[in-house]
Amino acid sequence: MSVSPSSSAAVSVSGSAAAAAAPTQADLLDFVRRTAADAALIDSLPLDPQGRTWVRLEGPGGSEAWLIGWPPGTGTGWHDHADSVGAFLTARGELKEHSLAARLPTDGWKTLELTEGVDRERRLTAGRGRAFGRHHVHEVLNESSDRHAVSVHAYYPPLPRIRRYSRTGNVLRLEQVERPEDWQ
Repeated sequence: MSVSPSSSAAVSVSGSAAAAAAPTQADLLDFVRRTAADAALIDSLPLDPQGRTWVRLEGPGGSEAWLIGWPPGTGTGWHDHADSVGAFLTARGELKEHSLAARLPTDGWKTLELTEGVDRERRLTAGRGRAFGRHHVHEVLNESSDRHAVSVHAYYPPLPRIRRYSRTGNVLRLEQVERPEDWQ
């Protein structure tokens, strides 16, 4: 089961009209922190034992935001958010993020060999999160065998596309490019 209301039914937690200036990574991180602290909102997310669930939120300054439920053992796979900056924070449970500390070419490639030392790993327990810049390549996982995790995510500009990758050892391969109409 996936819950994804239309944008007209999106939950508003920003409390104000769109800001005149584009939100920064710090603004997005502040938003996900404040939103994750809203226990009633976090409790309102329907959780499915088989698949991730999500509700679109109204983010600050016209950003795209999501409340996401992660069943035990689920993850995103390797991906990036193209030209968007973003932030996410674990509201409940624990998530693990694997990321690359290397800037990848944005277009014109299908397979890259990564050098040693570019891998990063973070454990994000409830209340912990992070902001990231454009073209940040990562995967997010709920490695728990018995507990759901819930997180809040925000991106600006609203996601123009998501590139999905496969990874075998140090080889990263572009597999698919998704556009908003593919997930909304």
